[in-house]
Amino acid sequence: MSSISAFQPMTSQAVTMALCTTALGRSLHIVEETSSTNSAALALAQQGAVDGTVVIAEAQTSGRGRLGRHWHSPQGKNLYASILLRRAPLPKDVSRWLSWAPLLSAVAVARAIQVVTALKPSLKWPNDILLGQRKVGGLLCESSGMGSAQPVVIVGIGVNVNMWRDAFPEDLRDLATSLAAEAGHPFDRTSLLAMILSELELRYDAFFSGTSADIQHEYVLRCSTIGQAVRADLAHGEWIEGQATSLADDGSLRILVEDSSDARKRGSVVVLRAGDVTHLRSAHAAEKGT
Repeated sequence: MSSISAFQPMTSQAVTMALCTTALGRSLHIVEETSSTNSAALALAQQGAVDGTVVIAEAQTSGRGRLGRHWHSPQGKNLYASILLRRAPLPKDVSRWLSWAPLLSAVAVARAIQVVTALKPSLKWPNDILLGQRKVGGLLCESSGMGSAQPVVIVGIGVNVNMWRDAFPEDLRDLATSLAAEAGHPFDRTSLLAMILSELELRYDAFFSGTSADIQHEYVLRCSTIGQAVRADLAHGEWIEGQATSLADDGSLRILVEDSSDARKRGSVVVLRAGDVTHLRSAHAAEKGT
């Protein structure tokens, strides 16, 4: 496609025409700018927005990543979207749904990127999208009202689509990339969004129909964290280093601990449900300039 058409603003008409979903994206809210699409989606959820409602922004002034990090969100180049998922799991499945929502969403985004661009992204646990060693996208899932009559999980998605390398802030150029930078040409954001919503709806339906066994297999196949030497920074300044060995049924990461701020953990297997994980081989390679 031409560079000019790739940078055209997204429209409700164009997105609707590209969709092949039943629920996701059938209620659309496209704004020029917002503080964050997750915040806008939560406000809509509190007003009774339906399952599958999608908020899209051309720019975010306070885009958020995991652990309160800022998400660089320039105008008109990337994809910033949040999806409201309204289905209520059974009480016994609430914890599993909250654990798997970001993981199955990450699989959907990675699969959509591969279909649209022919690039092959991997996943850094729990929900970063990588091309090579650089981050091309990420997810932030937030929930509200779980256990009530109106639960909602908001899946916030950010994908760097059409930013060239020199457009990134200098401190991000070695850490982040975009689809265009990797492929050498821009992509249509509308087509990418439609594919993400299609892939997400497939896995959303599978989870709630009880046929989600393949999702864990998909995640493991794409997860570059498994088999890596990693460091995990935990609460209260605690940390562990070791080998990420496998994924538990609830999506937690199992780490065989080799070193830790708590000597009692050395030699044990820690099941990590949340935390900040660094791939040590990648970090060491970056330090050596390789």
